[in-house]
Amino acid sequence: MILQRQTSRARTSWFADYADLVVMRDVLDIARIRQRDALPRLLRQFAAQTGQLLNITKAGQAAGLESSSANRYATLLEAAFMIQRLPAWGETLGKRLSAHPKVHVIDSGLAGWLLGLSAAKINSRNPAALTEFGHLVETFAVGEILKQVSWADELSTASHFRTEAGDEVDLVLETWDGRVAGFEIKAGTRIKDPDLNGLRLLRDRLGDRFAGGFVLNFGELAYRKEPKIAVLPLSALWSLPGRRLFLGPGPIAPQTSSTRNEAARAVARQPQPRADDGLGRLLDARPAGRGGGLRPAGGPPPYVPAHGRE
Repeated sequence: MILQRQTSRARTSWFADYADLVVMRDVLDIARIRQRDALPRLLRQFAAQTGQLLNITKAGQAAGLESSSANRYATLLEAAFMIQRLPAWGETLGKRLSAHPKVHVIDSGLAGWLLGLSAAKINSRNPAALTEFGHLVETFAVGEILKQVSWADELSTASHFRTEAGDEVDLVLETWDGRVAGFEIKAGTRIKDPDLNGLRLLRDRLGDRFAGGFVLNFGELAYRKEPKIAVLPLSALWSLPGRRLFLGPGPIAPQTSSTRNEAARAVARQPQPRADDGLGRLLDARPAGRGGGLRPAGGPPPYVPAHGRE
């Protein structure tokens, strides 16, 4: 288990062996490929894009692959539960297909290792490291939410939302009856007004179909920011009793003032992790089982994405 490896060298060795095992054995079990040495390079390029819009051409060029080959290899990595492509949200199929997906390396611990990201780099406040850390936090949070959604009896789809102006929602969940919830993830403790723009757009566009919006961050307080939009600490993902705030009877529970107040009180009663605790969860996370995915110590079982989801 990676959490039991105390030294940087031991963790590096573990991740290297893990990546080699999955990429060079599991992927090759799925299909024969001619440029097998390009797979680890392509995976590293996807780590550099985790939590961002996927640029398959750029990733392929950096790995020495043509765009068509890179796309095929990406599908293989997805089938091996190494990456997930999160499609763009739209109210029609045409709009969804015309927009770019986001890419997430399912195991954020592996993504951090591939990026060479460490606690020392982050604590030094290096701008590049902080940017990578922000994307890694998004990947981690999205994975945690999708694990919980996978337990629900009611099916839902996962996507992201982004406008041409740059307003975005990192994760959009939509049930088959049309209810929608949005999640915006911030790797900081202060929420600025523009951070809510994407959630506001969804709320105003969807009206009663908008079940609720949540801004997850490293702060310690849970509170209602404005109608149907709440701010929550990232730790709420695994500390709320029964996680009713997110799941309820189905994957999205309509929010009322009583449930929001209950959630806020529940979070307030929980001991809040320090920033470095959260960093440890991200960078020293362990893959949870054959399906991959990230699970914090004592956390829920892994989310296993559907094969070929686009």
